[in-house]
Amino acid sequence: MPLSTSSNFAKPDDAFRAIVEAHRGLTDAQSADLDAALVLVLANHIGDMDVLREAIALAKRRMLEAGQQQQQQQQ
Repeated sequence: MPLSTSSNFAKPDDAFRAIVEAHRGLTDAQSADLDAALVLVLANHIGDMDVLREAIALAKRRMLEAGQQQQQQQQ
């Protein structure tokens, strides 16, 4: 099963809002813990190591690219 990167939600904004709302009122440490727990729950739901590795690589690549863009904008 290949990694799906298109939205599977009927209302993607609602999914984003639910994640944001889950962080409301949490400290930075609690928010990081929530993110880690959510990742582990969803990784278990996926249950496919190839898809998980692909998702990790994509997320890391996007994070690094965003950091590079931010550095370029600051220059």
